[in-house]
Amino acid sequence: MLSAAPQIPTPADEPVDRSLVEDRAESLAALFRSRVVAMPDRPAFIYAVPAADGTDEWLTVTWAETKGVVDRLAAGLVALGVGPEDRVAIASNTRYEWAIADLAVMCAGAATTTIYPSTMADDVAFIVSDSGAVVVVAENAVQVDKLRGIRGSVPAVRTVVVIDDSGVDTGGDGWVIPIAELDRLGAERLAAEPDVVDRRVAGTRHDQLATIIYTSGTTGRPKGVRLLHSAWTYEAAATEAIRILGPDDLQYLWLPLAHSFGKVLLTLPLQIGFPTAIDGRIDRIVDNLAVVRPTFMGAAPRIFEKAYGRIQLMMAEEGGVKERLFHWAEGVGHEVSLLREQGRAPSGLLAAKYALADRLVMTKIRDRFGGQVRFFISGSAALNQDVARWFDAMGLPIAEGYGLTETSAASFVNRLAAYRYGTVGWPFPGTEVLIAEDGEVLLRGPGVMEGYHNNPEATADSLDAEGWFHTGDIGEIDERGFLRITDRKKDLFKTSGGKYVAPSVIEAAFKGLCPYVSQLVVHGAERNFVSALVTLDPDAMATWAAAHGMADRGYDEVVSSAQVRDLVQGYVDELNAGLNRWETIKKFTILRRDLTVEDGELTPSLKLRRKVVAEKFKETLDAHYDG
Repeated sequence: MLSAAPQIPTPADEPVDRSLVEDRAESLAALFRSRVVAMPDRPAFIYAVPAADGTDEWLTVTWAETKGVVDRLAAGLVALGVGPEDRVAIASNTRYEWAIADLAVMCAGAATTTIYPSTMADDVAFIVSDSGAVVVVAENAVQVDKLRGIRGSVPAVRTVVVIDDSGVDTGGDGWVIPIAELDRLGAERLAAEPDVVDRRVAGTRHDQLATIIYTSGTTGRPKGVRLLHSAWTYEAAATEAIRILGPDDLQYLWLPLAHSFGKVLLTLPLQIGFPTAIDGRIDRIVDNLAVVRPTFMGAAPRIFEKAYGRIQLMMAEEGGVKERLFHWAEGVGHEVSLLREQGRAPSGLLAAKYALADRLVMTKIRDRFGGQVRFFISGSAALNQDVARWFDAMGLPIAEGYGLTETSAASFVNRLAAYRYGTVGWPFPGTEVLIAEDGEVLLRGPGVMEGYHNNPEATADSLDAEGWFHTGDIGEIDERGFLRITDRKKDLFKTSGGKYVAPSVIEAAFKGLCPYVSQLVVHGAERNFVSALVTLDPDAMATWAAAHGMADRGYDEVVSSAQVRDLVQGYVDELNAGLNRWETIKKFTILRRDLTVEDGELTPSLKLRRKVVAEKFKETLDAHYDG
C-alpha cells in the first residue's frame, strides 16, 4: 500500500528563493565578513591536532576567532606587497590552514592559485609561472624543497610561506618564512594601519579574479581556469536557494581543496553558516566520522564504492543468520528507496518491515558513518546507480551532482525532495542548459568561468559567442528535467564494426557488481571487440585471501592466481549479461597493482586518466587482440 503521493516539483516550479541568487554578496571576502557579523560566536572550523600518543585533539574556532587570524594573515600578505588580483598559490593537502590562507588571500583582494601537493616539480613551475604567483603558501618541507628546486623558473615569487616549518631550512635570505612570521608581519601592519584589510575587502568587486584552478590534463600542460568572485558567490547562493543545507548542518571536509569540488564546499559555509570539520587524511575518514558525527559530506564515487564493497564483504564473512538478515534488510530498503524516489512513502506491512529492518540493520550501517548523516554529495565522476540506491536503502541518500572546474564545480544536483538515481539532478537556479545536436551538454550562467588564463585559443574553443560553455560531456534530459550524463564526448569510441561504446557507463556498472574491484578500464576503439584492464582493491583482496587460504601470499601473487581470475570472470559474465552484444568484454587482464595518483594514472580527485593508462599498458591491451 502507498500513502498519498505529494506533488513533486519540476525545475520550473521548484520552490527556491531566487532573490538569494539575484542579490548576493559582492565578493567572497564580503560574504565571509557578513558571516562573522551574523554568527561571531558560532563554530566556523573544527580541526584535528595529532597528539604524541597517536590520538587527535579536535579544536574548534569560532567565526570571530577565524576573522582575527584571517585579518592578520591578509595584512601580512599586504605587507609582502601583494596587491589586488595578484596571485597567491597554495600547495598543500586539505587542512585548516589551507582554508585560512585562502580566506586571507580573498580579504587581501588577491586571487588564489591552487596546486595539488602531489604535483610534479615541472608542472608546479608551469602553474606558478603561468599564473604569475608572487607568493606561495607551502604545506611543509617537501613542498618547500620542490619550490627551491624550481626557484630559477619562478622569478616572480617573492616569498614562500610555510605552514609546517619543522625540518625546513629557511635559508636566511627571507625567501622562505614560517606562517607565524606572516602573522607577525600582519599584526604589525594592522597596528600601524588598522583599516588596511577593511579597505581591501570593500574594494574587491564581483567581477575581479578570485581563483585560478589548473585542470589536470591527460596530455600537454594543464589549463588555468579563471573564476571570478561572482562565480563563487553564485554557487553559494544557489545552493542555499535550493534548501539542501542549513545553518544547523555540520560538514566533514576531506576533499582536495585544490579541486573545484572541495573549493565550493569550502565556500558554502560562508553563505549558509554551518561549521566545517576539516581533515584531509583519507585514511582517517571512517575514524573521524565517528568522532565528528557530521550531517553531510562530499566525496568522489570511489569512496562510496569502497565503503559499499567493504560492507558487502563483511556480511559475506559473517554468513549464516546475520548475512541473511542483512540481505533481507537490503531488499526492504530497496523497495522503500524506489517509493521515495517517486515522492511516496511506505505504509502498511512494508512500513512495519522497514521499521524493523531499520532497527536491526540500517541503524548499525549509519553508525559506521557517525550516526548523524542526513545525506552525502557525490561529484567529480559518475556514481554507480546500484551503489547509490544501496546507500539510500540504508537511510543514507546520496545527492549526485554535476559540474566542471570551468563551471565553479556544481551546475546540477539532485535535491533531497526530488531526485532520480542515475541522473545528476536539476540545474541550479540561474544556470541554463542546452543539449547540442550531437548530444553535448552546453551550460550558461553566473558560475561559468571567465576563460582560460593566458590561453585565448582554448577559451575560444570552449566558450562560444553566445556565452555557452561546451562541456565535452554527452547527456540527455528526461521528461522531468533530470540530466543524465552518458559519457565524455572524447571517451566515446567506435568499434571496427561501427558500433559506439560509452566506456564510463560500463565501468560504473561493474563497480556496482564486483565488491573487489578498484578500477575497470574499458578499451576497444577501432578494434573488433571490447576488452578491459582490471585492478582490484588491496584491502578487499586481503580479506578475500585470508578467507581462501592465501593470507601468507602477497597482493601480486593473489591477484595473479587462477582462483582470482575465475572470481573476476564471474563478475564480468554478470556484467556482460546486461550489455549489448558489441559492448561485452571479451578479454580482460588483471593488473598486478592498482592505479594511483602518484603514478599519474588517476587525477588527485580520483578520476581515471584514460589516455595515460592506455599508453602505459599499451602492450597488455594490444595482446588482447593478437591472433
